[in-house]
Amino acid sequence: MNEEENVEMQEDRATVIKTDSGAKDGQNKCPKCGATDISLNTKTGKLRCNFCRHEFEPEKLDAMEKDLSKLKGQIVGSGAMNIIADTNDMVTFKCSSCGAEVVVDTAQATQARCHWCRNTLSVNQQIPNGAVPDTVLPFSVPKKEAKDAIEKFVGKRKFYAHPQFRREFTTDNIMGVYLPYMIVDANTHAALRGQGEVETRRWTEKQGDSYKTYYDADLYNVEREFDLTIEGLTVESSKDKLDKSGKDKTNNIINSIMPFDTENCVKWDANYIKGYTSEKRDTNVEDLKELVEVQSKDIARYAANDTLTKYDRGVRWDSEDLEIKGQQWKSAYLPVWLYSYQQKKGEKSLLHYVAVNARTKETMGSVPIHKPKLFFISLLVELLGLVAMLFTKTDDNNWPWLFLLSGFVYFWIIYSKYRNTGARHNHETETKSNMSNLRKVDTFVRKRTRLDDSTMEGANNRRVKGSSMGINIEDVTKLIK
Repeated sequence: MNEEENVEMQEDRATVIKTDSGAKDGQNKCPKCGATDISLNTKTGKLRCNFCRHEFEPEKLDAMEKDLSKLKGQIVGSGAMNIIADTNDMVTFKCSSCGAEVVVDTAQATQARCHWCRNTLSVNQQIPNGAVPDTVLPFSVPKKEAKDAIEKFVGKRKFYAHPQFRREFTTDNIMGVYLPYMIVDANTHAALRGQGEVETRRWTEKQGDSYKTYYDADLYNVEREFDLTIEGLTVESSKDKLDKSGKDKTNNIINSIMPFDTENCVKWDANYIKGYTSEKRDTNVEDLKELVEVQSKDIARYAANDTLTKYDRGVRWDSEDLEIKGQQWKSAYLPVWLYSYQQKKGEKSLLHYVAVNARTKETMGSVPIHKPKLFFISLLVELLGLVAMLFTKTDDNNWPWLFLLSGFVYFWIIYSKYRNTGARHNHETETKSNMSNLRKVDTFVRKRTRLDDSTMEGANNRRVKGSSMGINIEDVTKLIK
């Protein structure tokens, strides 16, 4: 399939908005002297001409729909168009200054210098190979601050860190990298139906040597219907980073440093990536639609929770419908300071990440654990717990046995602190959304008595499905090839 055919097929499904107009040669030139040697000043957030030292404000991306309540159909930024499978990554540029021809491998970089006159060359138009996004969020956390944040994070985890890691750890090799994401806005309508329970009474009865707590509750039929706009839902668009189930790298760490302040994204300009590396997008809109839909339902479910405060025992939704009336997609480069460490485990290895959000300084990471040391001290804690249990006297003697869990609890707490396997971006609460046109129905059904659980059976109003949803990387790869 040639490029023209691919664009036409995408345009049949979506409205494609050109986001690359205005900047010549894929980048802005200095408005004062016209030089192309421009870089980002992280202290001011402005672009700085390295020739005349003039600084100027970045340009905002204004090509997309701003009023999300009016969003209809599917809108795709030109930088988020389908990747052309047979696009050659090797692109030849003709220098506008001296006429020399320079080859740029867009799989690795999107700009270079002319080897004759030092004029900066860049991708002169958005090509559908995933190398050029619609928008970029510039770095604002300097390298020194990122190094300090990583050193502080690791410093709190030195005691159980693997000895080899402690010897080899240094922040001198941290990398500033722009990672590829899709930023999705949506105009939706949600309809949720189910049942909820309100606690009316709680009491305790003595049963032999123990006590049992019982509950009475009122049961209601519950319906919530509302319009919901979702702004800036952000998902990884690299198939490698989408895979959170892999055992060879701690990808969840990178996901967990979101959210980014994507409202401050600016129009794509290759000058922003000078001095940093970047990773090319290798997934299309269609590859990410299912994940985005599931996460959008999570956002709708949590938005509805604000209207369910009286249901203290929870709500069980039996049906959850989300109509997407309009959706727009922008590809983006978002900034991350990244430290990585390869831990060898026999023939296998595990790539640990410590990542810093280069806008908010949010830091999360995974540190290799010296398990023999942790096992030994956990055993000591377990023995101390056993002694405590033997010498603890109570009237009912029910709870001292909990001391037997001391070692296991200690191991779990330390392991969680060092590996952070459960760390993730809370998209359901951290994504901006706005509810309107709410319709509430709460119909009393009956009273329920002597319930032995403190929460409603099957309550699911606080479940999150989009965090654990797996991406079949093999299928994605097939689509790309």
